[in-house]
Amino acid sequence: MRISFHSILNSFYLIAAVVLLASCASNAVKPLPDDVRTGKVNARSYFFEEAGKDMGYSLYVPSSYDGSTETPLVVLLHGLTSNPDAVINYQGLTKQAEKHGMIVVAPFGYNEGGWYGSRGYGKDFGMKTANMFTEGAPENLGELSELDVLNVMEIVREQFVIDDDRTSLMGHSMGGAGTLHLGIKYSDQWAALAQMSPAVFGGPTGSLDRIKNVPILTVQGDKDELVPVAMVRELVKSFEGASLTSKYIEIPDGDHVRVIARNPALMADVFDFLAAQSR
Repeated sequence: MRISFHSILNSFYLIAAVVLLASCASNAVKPLPDDVRTGKVNARSYFFEEAGKDMGYSLYVPSSYDGSTETPLVVLLHGLTSNPDAVINYQGLTKQAEKHGMIVVAPFGYNEGGWYGSRGYGKDFGMKTANMFTEGAPENLGELSELDVLNVMEIVREQFVIDDDRTSLMGHSMGGAGTLHLGIKYSDQWAALAQMSPAVFGGPTGSLDRIKNVPILTVQGDKDELVPVAMVRELVKSFEGASLTSKYIEIPDGDHVRVIARNPALMADVFDFLAAQSR
């Protein structure tokens, strides 16, 4: 069977057109959702199918977002007894997100004390302060807490143009423990990790070798009465022993909450660190 030059040429043009259309589709502008405003914190929710109820989360989209350029994402995890709105409104946090052109999303993690899977997938966390949120909660509270983070990430990636190579995970206290747990478990997702006053009691829940290529920042106050500074120092030593790219900031006279939540200068350091990383 003879194949003419014109047939080959036409096939080439057809393939080129298909490739061009696919490229245009992948780079299509994603319009801002109707319920989202840039330059402010947005309260949003979705139906959490596995939990059988609506679940809230907080979202900040910088004013520079136009739906056509890949935008860095920071996934932000709140501490025990806290919530998405509280953590995303830490002093200086949205200012730094605006400065660096980053989207920040803060999932609920099911409730105020789900631990994002870092203390197991059940609801017996073995801590009085943790168990106060388990009464009436599903038996798989820890699993749902982790899954909520993944669901919210998926929603943001579907609705916004996200730079997957500049997606970072950040958390405070219980959220710091969640950051290390989810950072290790889903290590291929992150450009960097930032854990502040991390409540990693009992050590990491997975192999540190998984995050050898994921830079990690740890922040701790030396007068923290809830998360002992000695424990966090040992945790940082374990990072160094595993040859991780690790940076440690210890704040003199720093407590557990105010030194993080009311410290715009620290937020500048944290976001400068995150902005410098790429997967």
